[in-house]
Amino acid sequence: MRLTNYLLSLFAAPLMFAHEGHSHNAATTQMTAAAQAFLASLEDAEKKVASFDFTDAERENWHFIPMNDRKGLRLDAMRPHQRHLAFGLLATGLSQKGFMTASQIMSLEQILQDRGESAEVRNPEKYHVSIFGVPSQTDVWGWRFEGHHISLNFSLLGDQIIGLPAFFGTNPAELRKGPLKGMRPLGEIEDAARSLAEKLIEGGSSPVFSNQAPKEILTAQDRVALAQEIQGVASSQMTGENLKSLLGIIYLVADFQRREVSNENLHLISITQRKKLHFAWGGSLKKGEGHYFRIQGTNFIIEYANTQNDANHAHLVWRDLENDFARDSLKEHYKAGH
Repeated sequence: MRLTNYLLSLFAAPLMFAHEGHSHNAATTQMTAAAQAFLASLEDAEKKVASFDFTDAERENWHFIPMNDRKGLRLDAMRPHQRHLAFGLLATGLSQKGFMTASQIMSLEQILQDRGESAEVRNPEKYHVSIFGVPSQTDVWGWRFEGHHISLNFSLLGDQIIGLPAFFGTNPAELRKGPLKGMRPLGEIEDAARSLAEKLIEGGSSPVFSNQAPKEILTAQDRVALAQEIQGVASSQMTGENLKSLLGIIYLVADFQRREVSNENLHLISITQRKKLHFAWGGSLKKGEGHYFRIQGTNFIIEYANTQNDANHAHLVWRDLENDFARDSLKEHYKAGH
């Protein structure tokens, strides 16, 4: 089976979620157990730093910049066994590829420190774990793993997991010297998007809305993501091959999460939005020059910007325009009497 057909088969796969109260989702079981083990390893003072009410406003206070006052328990404030349990929790939300990418992003902090940047700002252990609510197979709760260039947010409602917003960034986007020369944590996604833009232009449908790329992702770090202007090329105007390439880019982004987390979103995109997507490009199509792209559907947006540090500093985000932090799912959850 060709790769593109394989990708489409993944989008059309049946949902892997059972109805609430009849959970057969391995991810929720493993996530809950990992969070419980992490909390059990903490002293009372540490647990106080790491724990919040599920309704605390901090749950939606997400950031990807190198902050000094970020909430949660920092990795470098943990003892070795606690750090292992923290990474164990992180692994329950990510695929193997996603966990590797997160590890690469964190390792870049040490590389920047070795190049002379601030040891406090560029600290590979300046990442925080926060637990919202009480981890349970039946009650609503959530967790966050966050630091510079990583913000991963998970909300659990029975057997359902909402893993958005999800942010990955990388500085540098490509290591151009040293023993890790050539490492590009987000390079596959950038290359796939550039390839699609070039194919669309060759076919007479340019997705380029501006020769100047936005300086940053347009949804920024806003708690509520807003839909952006409809620009670029609509999926309804694409050839079958180009549509497969577009869906393939979405899959590459979703593939950072474990399948039980991303599958529902992929399925809904394929079933209800396949012909309602828009792919837009801003800036240069030449590798190494500033550029931006986004994929927007009726209820989600994926943005990628590589403009800073001479176009060698990239940001990638996937947001749900309705269900970030499980807002919409929580309404339905409580409406159903849970």
